Amino acid sequence: MKALNSFGYPVLRFNFRGAGLSQGEHDHGNGEEDDVRTALDWLDREFHLPMIFAGFSFGAAVGLRVACPDARVEAVVGLGLPVAAVDDRVYDFEFLNRCVKPKLFVSGDRDQFGPRAKLEATVRSLPEPKKLVIIHGADHFFEGRLRELREAIEAWIPEVS
Repeated sequence: MKALNSFGYPVLRFNFRGAGLSQGEHDHGNGEEDDVRTALDWLDREFHLPMIFAGFSFGAAVGLRVACPDARVEAVVGLGLPVAAVDDRVYDFEFLNRCVKPKLFVSGDRDQFGPRAKLEATVRSLPEPKKLVIIHGADHFFEGRLRELREAIEAWIPEVS
């Protein structure tokens, strides 16, 4: 959020339905896709600016599915992409094979839901432009490594804007 905002992008940070103090119930990705569409619609209505979508973990798995085909979104960022099973859920990232927008993926080398070899294979299979940044010593939540996470995003933004 801070990295994108430092480049002048208005940022909308929200919880999906049923998370935190939000209303509704978790919908296993279906209703959450609607949440992302609603957020993109609101940003477009309020600011009329190019958009970069960034999502973390489940938010990346759901949000990238919506943001990649949306013409208003110019680039996408997936943080802590859960390429391994999470709570017996396996996410399918096949849709990314059709995403020709600039893509940044940032993960920790200790991410329990994003094993490096599987993440590298996933990213390698995707169309350009794409970039993968692995942060040494970072777990799935980038605990103690948020500065490096922000720097990775800040280094990439000039490449796509």
